[in-house]
Amino acid sequence: MISVELYDSQKKPAGKLELPEKVFGGPVRPHLYQEVIKWQQARRRQGTADTKTRSEVRGGGKKPWRQKGTGRARSGASRSPIWRKGGIIFGPHPRDYDYNLPHKVKKAALRSALSEKLAGNRLLILSALELPEIKTREFLKIMAGLGVERALILIGPENPKLSLSARNLKKFKVMPVAGLNLFDILHFDHLILTREVLPELERILN
Repeated sequence: MISVELYDSQKKPAGKLELPEKVFGGPVRPHLYQEVIKWQQARRRQGTADTKTRSEVRGGGKKPWRQKGTGRARSGASRSPIWRKGGIIFGPHPRDYDYNLPHKVKKAALRSALSEKLAGNRLLILSALELPEIKTREFLKIMAGLGVERALILIGPENPKLSLSARNLKKFKVMPVAGLNLFDILHFDHLILTREVLPELERILN
């Protein structure tokens, strides 16, 4: 187990906390990051790009001119891909970019990222993080007191006051622990956890 400092929302010490070494003290494996990020971004692709082939372009049913005797090259339809307003050859069509990646690779990358945040003093664990009302100004005041400018915040149960206070801020993101992903961990400088998410985090990554 790894012993770390626990803080309150004003960054005052609130005791010690034991973290599982398997989740927060494993080896850092940056070579896994590219593989998992590539998979994650592939899953996010819409895959809705579409072009029309010559059979889908409207019109062009009439033969432009007779086959022989005009001195021009023969042509059967004005929607040929070599004509202006014709169809598209080898253009994109709707497809699914998703592919399978082993669960152990995804978990190993997440454990590596968490270990890296802890080793770099960019992991902050709070006893609780609550707001009395939905106020972006109050949220920013708490973040300034914690000394962070860009942070991913993981919460346990739904916390609408906290989520709504931060939803318009590009430098902060609040999400439930179930939505934990490598892209967001690496994108933000700091990772903030509340103590209540640790059991679920350990369960997911074990």
